[in-house]
Amino acid sequence: MITRLLPAVALLAGLAFTMLPNPPGKKKAAASANWASYLGGPDRAHYSPLTQITPQNVAGLKVAWSYGAPDAGQMQCNPIIVDGVVYGVTATVQAFALDAATGKELWTFGDPLRAWHSTSRGVAYWQNDAATDRRIIYTIGGYLYGLDAKTGKVIPSFGENGRVDLHTGLGEANREKFIISNTPGTIYKNLIIMPVRVAEESGAAPGHVRAFDVQTGKLVWTFRTIPNPGEAGYETWPKDAYKNPDIGGANCWAGMAVDPKTGLLFVPTGSATYDFYGANRKGANLYANCLLALDAATGKRVWHFQFMHHDIWDRDLPAPPTLLTIRRNGKPVDVVAQTTKTGYVYVFERATGTPIFPIRETPVPASTMPGEQAWATQPLPTLPAPFVRQTLTASQLNKNSTDLDSLTTIFNRIDKRPFAPINQTTGTLLFPGCDGGAEWGGSAADPDGTLYVNANEMAWIFQLKETPKQDALAHLSPGERVYTVNCQTCHGPERKGNPKSGYPSLVDIGQRRDRAYVSQIVSGGKGMMPGFTQIAADDKQALLSFLFGDEKREVSTAPTKAAARQPYQPYKVTGYNRFVDSKGLPAIAPPWGTLTAIDLNTGQHRWQVPLGDVKAISDKNGGTPTGTENYGGPVVTASGLLFIAATKDEQFRVFDTKTGKLLWQTTLPAAGHATPSVYEAGGKQYVIIACGGGKLGTKKGNQFVAFSL
Repeated sequence: MITRLLPAVALLAGLAFTMLPNPPGKKKAAASANWASYLGGPDRAHYSPLTQITPQNVAGLKVAWSYGAPDAGQMQCNPIIVDGVVYGVTATVQAFALDAATGKELWTFGDPLRAWHSTSRGVAYWQNDAATDRRIIYTIGGYLYGLDAKTGKVIPSFGENGRVDLHTGLGEANREKFIISNTPGTIYKNLIIMPVRVAEESGAAPGHVRAFDVQTGKLVWTFRTIPNPGEAGYETWPKDAYKNPDIGGANCWAGMAVDPKTGLLFVPTGSATYDFYGANRKGANLYANCLLALDAATGKRVWHFQFMHHDIWDRDLPAPPTLLTIRRNGKPVDVVAQTTKTGYVYVFERATGTPIFPIRETPVPASTMPGEQAWATQPLPTLPAPFVRQTLTASQLNKNSTDLDSLTTIFNRIDKRPFAPINQTTGTLLFPGCDGGAEWGGSAADPDGTLYVNANEMAWIFQLKETPKQDALAHLSPGERVYTVNCQTCHGPERKGNPKSGYPSLVDIGQRRDRAYVSQIVSGGKGMMPGFTQIAADDKQALLSFLFGDEKREVSTAPTKAAARQPYQPYKVTGYNRFVDSKGLPAIAPPWGTLTAIDLNTGQHRWQVPLGDVKAISDKNGGTPTGTENYGGPVVTASGLLFIAATKDEQFRVFDTKTGKLLWQTTLPAAGHATPSVYEAGGKQYVIIACGGGKLGTKKGNQFVAFSL
């Protein structure tokens, strides 16, 4: 039973939630039995010390139980398990608690009548020293909620009647800007430090890192990723960039890691806005595209490293860093490893930021765009070698494609130099594409110093074009103007979308969705689409009338309110286009997805295998798996197993960590675009994966499936 989240938040604390009379959790489980934090622990190592499932018996895995959520669709949730209870989030961001041994529902929290469609990767758990106060902290839309872990009820003393506005601390000028969190916050003592997602257009909110008191919800500290005068890094921006409403971003959306022993917090950040054209933000742009090492208690910077100077390729750091210990010169060294969309791993000594392997500033091409000043060099590590290809030639195009001739023509015309800035003439091939390389699933680590990372190998095509000014749109109706300014980049001038790249058609949307649903998506976003909170109410109504085909075709030369409020962006990309053939297959030759084991003690790759398979192609090529695009990460166990779903072929696989040999696989009810969790309940080891599908053209699902022997 789902208990409705009432609009009057003050009433939340009194709601009755479904729960067992004596829920698990009273008896504390051994730490090794739990998966008590996002990705397994504050180190984000995706590692479990459990050994009951082994290479010898893994073939005996069976479905132990499954939980059918009340909604279906993409689920990126990595469930946490504490003392016999599974906590997670459904496709529409409804929280739940389950008996970890049976899957029986203990409580749920959310509003099925006002479902949020932004993806969520799970929840955070906190308890006091006496374990008398246990809390689940997670986000719905732009709010951070505090729930009683035993009952699922809102804790009224947390924030304002149980919730904290994620705009807190960003200033009044950013009060109405889009901000959510897809990833659980990081717990350090009595703090929760929040990653946030903001818009990627000009006028986005700044991505400042903020810590809140986990009991009161009060803001404790803020680290400004776009510095104020007098702060280090201010000189890497134009004067007064911090108060320029056109400049925002530099946010951590992927999540963080923390070292509880030293109190060091490691924060990976993304690009400043606008992602692909930065003439108004000349300079290196600290602290965008950085790994920040902060004092978790105070937010003070200890050290930083910038992976991309003046990013104009949307090269956000896509995953939390991984904390592990390696051996150098016979001695243990605590390190932090950061994977990237570009396909490189950077490894640093944790306390000082000293690179373990040399990093060289490498010359890159200049930009031809008016006003743009691309940075002259970018830092590349000498080791480890990249885990995806870095360059492509015509001989590496997909020879199985019936469109090979046209693909070759496109390839020969386009600018494909590494780090070539996006242009407005030939277009630019971005490889690896905007989704990596590495993605948000993150990497797993063994205590022996081996890092395991799954990756995409998909090329994307980008081209910039000049944005029409309002007077150039005067011939359009008000709704069509709002669409052109805000929606056309992804959904196209004819509203046909680009399904091969994941952008749906809006043609005849009224035959598939009602007006209220579309209105909510415009404001709140869906999946990885941001909400367009800058669109004024009457402009949104004009947009809806345009989309639903009932707008009066009266042309007005008056600017829309959206145009008046929205910063002018001189150039925008024409779309987010994967380089694929007419059937949606990648234009480049396989592998299209890989899994790589990297020995960080030496910087050498131990093995690499394709991850996923398009059988129609592999059957033509002697059975060698093609690999597929994949979203979600791996987990490893002390018994030498690596568990991963992630792929569009809807398989759940287990590999031998020493050799990369595939030991077991099974078909899931829907693709598992999420990272699994490993835990023990009642003396039995389980592996659980969220099966929501709904991405890369896969069918939607609603199951959390737990496997055991």
